[in-house]
Amino acid sequence: MSAVVTLKKNEDRRISSGHLWAFSNELLSIEGNPQAGDLVELKTHAGGFLGIGVYNPHSLIAVRLLTREREEIDFQYFRKRIGAALELRTMLFGEADAYRLVHGESDFLPGLIVDVYGRYISLQAFSFGMDRRLTLICDVLDSLLHPKGIIERNETPMRSLEALPQKRGVLRGTAASVEIHEHGISYEVDLLEGQKTGFFLDQRENRFAIRRYARGTRVLDCCCNDGGFALNAAAAGAAEVTGIDVSEHAVRNATGNAVRNNLQDRSKFQAADMFEYLGSAAERGEQFDLITVDPPSFAKNRKGVVRAKRGYRDLHTAAIKLLRPGGILATASCSHHIDDGTFLQIVADAARSLNRAITLLEWRGASPDHPVLPAMPETHYLKFGVFRVH
Repeated sequence: MSAVVTLKKNEDRRISSGHLWAFSNELLSIEGNPQAGDLVELKTHAGGFLGIGVYNPHSLIAVRLLTREREEIDFQYFRKRIGAALELRTMLFGEADAYRLVHGESDFLPGLIVDVYGRYISLQAFSFGMDRRLTLICDVLDSLLHPKGIIERNETPMRSLEALPQKRGVLRGTAASVEIHEHGISYEVDLLEGQKTGFFLDQRENRFAIRRYARGTRVLDCCCNDGGFALNAAAAGAAEVTGIDVSEHAVRNATGNAVRNNLQDRSKFQAADMFEYLGSAAERGEQFDLITVDPPSFAKNRKGVVRAKRGYRDLHTAAIKLLRPGGILATASCSHHIDDGTFLQIVADAARSLNRAITLLEWRGASPDHPVLPAMPETHYLKFGVFRVH
């Protein structure tokens, strides 16, 4: 391999401990003339071999490590990695028809997301190295899963950090809406228009977890998307469920999913701004027994943390106002830059501002098909807490 990237003195400690990124300000020298997406050897200041990764001179993440061995990054490499990921998901979910197959760094394929929806695959490439190898990756996916179609959902803002264009379309075969099943509930997933790669797979276990709190209750599902939390509450015997989402497309999907599962009699959905709805509901004197809150990320980067903390506090204050004494608040944050302790404190502060007390019943993360690499805090992003509000 002709290109070699050498780190500054002591900058190898984090990578030697298991992290997979080398940042641009940690580089001492670059031998050869590697271009964006090229393979490079990564070495310590003293010349020790750290591994092979993909290089991008346009990104703060200059090198994403693929392997700590001297091996070819070819079809067999990707088949080995993706095959191991498939083995884990089969162990987790057996014959499930929707799951995350590859979760980037946590499956040792940095910058690559692969989701399975029935006989279709939806993927995202966040790094230049993975984007350049999409044809090879599709070849491997074809050989392992024989899908009807492979769709790319590469319109995420994260690609701009790698100087990559926004793209969405069909890479192989055909694209179609597909019906998936999760905990006995059916959903129609629009692979080209749905959120993320089509559905929020990371909340799989958390959607099911709220069932124990839902029987006989009046439920409000904020940011309902395709109706996952709302329909699980209805399936568990909730008396009345209201789902709100700012997206009319999401509301149409949620309404259709309620009909698909014969839950339309106790589930209704409407397009509304979350903060406006919560405020007007308080003015009307409405109260709920169970409120779920699953907003989009409030902090895309570190600069947004202060504003995000204010936003989360305002949101939880508004939600807690609507809960009856003894009611349940199930709330999530997918902002990596808001850590567990900070999120817990925000919810506690919101309750205290209303002279309400809370007790934590459950503290959860993402579904296990979204594993966490302990050496990389960046891979732990989803926080989900279930609180009783007194």
